[in-house]
Amino acid sequence: MALLLEAVRSRVRKALIARSPGIDLSRLDRVPERLTWPLKRDGMEPVDRIGNLREDKGPVAKVVTFLGTEVWLVTGDAECRELLADQTSYSTDIRPYMGKAGGADGDIGGLGFTDPPDHTRLRRLLTPEFTMRRLARLKPGIERIIEDQLDETERLGAGGAVVDLAQTFAFPVPFLVICELLGLPVEEREKFRSMASARFDVTGGGIGTVGAVAGSRQFLFEETARQRREPGPGLIGQIIREHGDEITDFDLAGLADGAFTGGLETSASMLALGSAVLLERPELWRLLIEEDESAAPIVDELLRYLAVVQISFPRFAKQDVVLAGQRIKKGAVVLAHLPSANRDPRAFHAGFDHGRATSSHLAFGHGFHRCVGAELARMELRAAYPALARRFPGLRLAVDPSELAFHDRSIVYGVESLPVYLG
Repeated sequence: MALLLEAVRSRVRKALIARSPGIDLSRLDRVPERLTWPLKRDGMEPVDRIGNLREDKGPVAKVVTFLGTEVWLVTGDAECRELLADQTSYSTDIRPYMGKAGGADGDIGGLGFTDPPDHTRLRRLLTPEFTMRRLARLKPGIERIIEDQLDETERLGAGGAVVDLAQTFAFPVPFLVICELLGLPVEEREKFRSMASARFDVTGGGIGTVGAVAGSRQFLFEETARQRREPGPGLIGQIIREHGDEITDFDLAGLADGAFTGGLETSASMLALGSAVLLERPELWRLLIEEDESAAPIVDELLRYLAVVQISFPRFAKQDVVLAGQRIKKGAVVLAHLPSANRDPRAFHAGFDHGRATSSHLAFGHGFHRCVGAELARMELRAAYPALARRFPGLRLAVDPSELAFHDRSIVYGVESLPVYLG
């Protein structure tokens, strides 16, 4: 996600340099508010301005023209699905805006920012690693990781101490699962953890993550080159064993980077925010303890309600296109606003109601760019929430819910900390 912010900055800089070569580029350390306001929330809810936009201008609306480029926001469920499924009218290839052509010293690619045929080729290599049969091999490891982190949480909360559940549980569980998935050596994980922690901190709009993003990409590129010689037990080694020279180190590191980015930030945010939602609903906390089958609908309703990935990968109009009666010009940027789409009254109910849960939400996107790791995320969440509830049936927030601090204007929405008492 920081790639998107980096691309915006790159494009802004190039345009401003062309117009005013003497400009102080340090002033561009924040993306302008008129571009980032759709990322604001009021607690768990999108700000009223999003709903007002849909009511006043419809589910497809131009929100700003920035440096000659129109930016459109799509807030309706059906319209988002139409946008995200369209493989011909839009491009997701962000590389022309990055100022680099890629390569070992440049930006690792990945599925999110590529178009067919590159996207089709890469996804074909990655998808078999996320089948239910192969994911089933990860289940014992996921359960062990969860129990280990619960042990650590219990140790830190002994004697009634306040524990930050975001740091002791919500972050390390998906981090360690991703390490297992990729097959990273145990001795390298602590170095990778420090990069991951810095990369996850996007509260400043992503600017502070750029160095950490570059570092983690380089780490994965070097790890891919190492596993080319000695394939490991995880996804990187498996793809090397099955496809060999069919995939380059650059592309494979890009796939690993995408799995890391998509599987860490989103799952960590879901675990922390989802726990906060559940702790305000004691009846659901008890239900997770008493009924195993309750986890699936609760997880899907949390995914829909929270929609932690706030906007889709940007679509760049390759030609003039009409969406919901709106004519969008060639070159425009079109963004699907997923929390709003998941609250579209034409498709979904209002508020949080696990009894009306559905798996057809847009939390994982839609179409050929839908998150390939969706089932892994569900597996993690369905295991983590009940385990947390059963270990700590008396878990409660250590602050009033209104005092929780959230990541401001972050593409992946989350909470800065989740202080709790264990019982």
